[in-house]
Amino acid sequence: MSALLEVKNLSIRFGASTVVDDISFSIAPGEKFALVGESGSGKSVSSLAVLRLNQNVEYGGSILFKGDDILQKSERAMQEVRGKDVAMIFQEPMTALNPLFTIGNQIAEVLMQHEAINARQAAQRTIALLAKTGIPEPERRALSYPHQLSGGQRQRAMIAMALACKPRLLIADEPTTALDVTIQVQILELLNQLQRDENMAVLIISHDLNLVRHFADRVGVMEKGKLIETAATQELFANPQQPYTRKLLASKPQRAVADVVPDAPPVLRAEGLRCTYKIKQGWFRKRLFAAVDGVDLQLRKGETLGIVGESGSGKSTLGMALLRLSPAEVAGRIDFDGARISEMSSKALRPLRARMQVVFQDPYASLSPRRTVEQIVGEGLALHHPELSAQRQREMVIGALQEVGLSAAMLGRYPHEFSGGQRQRIAIARAVVLQPELLLLDEPTSALDVTVQQQVLLLLADLQRKHGLAYLFITHDLAVVRAMAHQVLVMKDGKVVESGAAETVLQHPQHAYTQRLLAAASYAADV
Repeated sequence: MSALLEVKNLSIRFGASTVVDDISFSIAPGEKFALVGESGSGKSVSSLAVLRLNQNVEYGGSILFKGDDILQKSERAMQEVRGKDVAMIFQEPMTALNPLFTIGNQIAEVLMQHEAINARQAAQRTIALLAKTGIPEPERRALSYPHQLSGGQRQRAMIAMALACKPRLLIADEPTTALDVTIQVQILELLNQLQRDENMAVLIISHDLNLVRHFADRVGVMEKGKLIETAATQELFANPQQPYTRKLLASKPQRAVADVVPDAPPVLRAEGLRCTYKIKQGWFRKRLFAAVDGVDLQLRKGETLGIVGESGSGKSTLGMALLRLSPAEVAGRIDFDGARISEMSSKALRPLRARMQVVFQDPYASLSPRRTVEQIVGEGLALHHPELSAQRQREMVIGALQEVGLSAAMLGRYPHEFSGGQRQRIAIARAVVLQPELLLLDEPTSALDVTVQQQVLLLLADLQRKHGLAYLFITHDLAVVRAMAHQVLVMKDGKVVESGAAETVLQHPQHAYTQRLLAAASYAADV
């Protein structure tokens, strides 16, 4: 069978930098091929080259689609290829979808551009496509804007748009990154079903090896711009040939946390915590929505409390409320190191802020692009310890950077000059420089490669052992919970449905919802 897509000796250069170096692979009609590797390996750039979406680049080699060289086509000819013959699902649908237009309008636009149909026919096809991808109430959702959909629904809308013109090749760039494990399984099953129904070839880009093992027919492994190994999926996982491939396959979260001292004092306590928002209902009426309802918890010095649940379960709202950072109306009792912070004014709470810090999910969004590393890490010192001299502040910043595995040579650089893992280390340094007792970690490793994820987890475990830090660890990744947590809270619809020691909850779940989460994680891992 002749190849649908054939990449021959492809090189991609940005100025003097070669980011993809002489790679070759092919995809047959109806085949699912995966490109895997760490950030910076060149896998996403290679996939974008198939649609000529890279900007200001120089290509070498050829990309043959149905025998025609993509690299030799005019831009006008490429507009016919994009969306019709080759379609793409991007990693983050919230940035790929236009926030000013409804989901239905965006899908209909693709149909009307490539097929000779009117607006009414396009609207009917749009609703059918949304229904096919499993979005409930497709007629209503077609009128929704991207921000009105959940993460899983936005990803389904992106898939519906990509499949609108029945492409021969679908490119999926990290299609399940940062989605809940149950949503990941749904998206995987959907892609499998649609691929079978349409006999469509799929090029999937991922750093999630569990997903690749479950989904792909063949796998190509990229390292530093080179394609170092290609094999059938089962063969590659059973008998990897290259040391780098073996390192990737071995990079699973390993438990490295120390046991909590039996008489460790409590750092944080909450009783009857309830967080409510006022939601508009019609023109003049509002109703109360309880995002967190009746939560009790305790966190001790040197302990990690894992908070798990699907999107919308209330886990992030709970974390922010515990640190008095939530815009919601918060009722109940919160004690931090013996102080009743739930009754404190913002001004009275300010001196305690240095002792409770946050590390967010996306360091690229949480680090100011206009500030140097020295300014970012030292910002808290300048605010909370203005009595320190500039020299002492710099020494403390350097010490924090070295503690997270970075060097003083990075002080004058900006966030965009670092990899994802390095940016997350900078975010951790910004938090620990103030020597806090409590860290709220909100999905700190969800967008990181498996090898970098393990490095960050080991760093966090090391910092906890050295300084007795207490962690509130919010995540949807149950493998990370197994590696990091001493205690676990499982949340659903704002309530805690199960809690207890991590080993007990994860090995012997009692609640049906916990069992469903663990079953989905096991399925996604193809265990």
